Amino acid sequence: MTDRTDFAAVEAELNARGFTRMVFELDRIESLLDLLGSPQRAYPAIHLTGTNGKTSTARMIDSLLRAFGLHTGRYTSPHLETVRERISLDGEPVSEERFAAVYREIKPLAELIDARSDEPLTYFDMTTALAFATFADAPVDIAVVEVGLGGAEDATNVLQAGVCVITPIGLDHTEWLGDTLQDIALAKAGIIHPGATVISAAQDEEAAGPLLERCAEVGATVAREGGEFGVLGRAVAVGGQVLSLQGLGGVYDDVFIPLHGAHQAQNAAVALAAVEAFLGAGARRQLDIEAVREGFASTSSPGRLERVRNAPTILLDGAHNPHGMKATVTALQEEFAFSKLVAVIGVLADKDAEALLELLEPVVDHVVVTRNSSPRAMPTEELAALAAEIFGDGRVDSAEEMPDAIELAVALAEEDVPGELSGVGVLVTGSVVTVADARRLLKR
Repeated sequence: MTDRTDFAAVEAELNARGFTRMVFELDRIESLLDLLGSPQRAYPAIHLTGTNGKTSTARMIDSLLRAFGLHTGRYTSPHLETVRERISLDGEPVSEERFAAVYREIKPLAELIDARSDEPLTYFDMTTALAFATFADAPVDIAVVEVGLGGAEDATNVLQAGVCVITPIGLDHTEWLGDTLQDIALAKAGIIHPGATVISAAQDEEAAGPLLERCAEVGATVAREGGEFGVLGRAVAVGGQVLSLQGLGGVYDDVFIPLHGAHQAQNAAVALAAVEAFLGAGARRQLDIEAVREGFASTSSPGRLERVRNAPTILLDGAHNPHGMKATVTALQEEFAFSKLVAVIGVLADKDAEALLELLEPVVDHVVVTRNSSPRAMPTEELAALAAEIFGDGRVDSAEEMPDAIELAVALAEEDVPGELSGVGVLVTGSVVTVADARRLLKR
């Protein structure tokens, strides 16, 4: 079997476990990892949870650690184009050959666990085990690991990491985590284990309570944005922004990040503090500023206000909840001078589509609603009806297929625009799946 064929077969076997099936129990993943020799104990880890910003922050942490000469493993989800993106070594997705080889080692042990369990291991259980085994085999100096959903009962919570990162907590996944910020924060606080150092973004009071209580309960040390670290200043620059950051070890000036928005500046402050905590920086020790600048300048975050075309500008942004969309809209207003902007939006049926549309309405001239490739996608007709209520009939169009939606949006953006198209834009948003669908079309 060729590597390509072997990888395709492995991907099909993984998908057969149910891409969206969720079972929140740690027994099965713990048993599998025990049979594998506990690969997650072979390296230290930085573990991230929160509602928004996890993947961008994880990518920044990864890039910073590599700038300091460390070999890194990074595990994030979901992926945009290939499952291999979830498991990165030194900033690059693992090869098809390596992915398939590690899977073949794990498969017989997974089948043993499946045979004696009420529920088989999930897709996410398997990719988590794959990541931890791949990192141990590499080997890596450190793993940067993002939770899949929640924290306490997430498959990644076998790590018991020494450094835990909590990005901003908002209302999302309420059907699994609870209807209040307090409930959601309580679930996410589960990744904080005895003796950990916790780096927390600024949180609403309702979310901060459970986090601080958990820290007190297990003897964890906490550093909070706005107290021990934060963003001192930011200025829009070509291709991103220049930051002044207060870290745990001092002030870091003239830090360029090739990402847009105040939310990415916040993510950068959190990432820097996490790396400082891991590398032992503090009141009397600051990290090398040139390495910090190099690490941030090398960061990328696909699908987060990512520019994929010019004239007209096409941006891809995976905002899928009100907290995320609010950050995206703010960045659009502050950093992009669009004279005309058309949005393509496709959302999942369990998301607050009405709130997403309401946030977009003031900054978007026209919206094209569509359906993404997820089986959980909201039907186009239903989304179009919601959009018409918020935008009015004259500002809403629909297209069932993504290629048609993008083509229509570009035509609408260019309509009645004399001369240069530099001020004209298309934003594709509403879901990571929507962005992934569009990215496959536009990045080829």
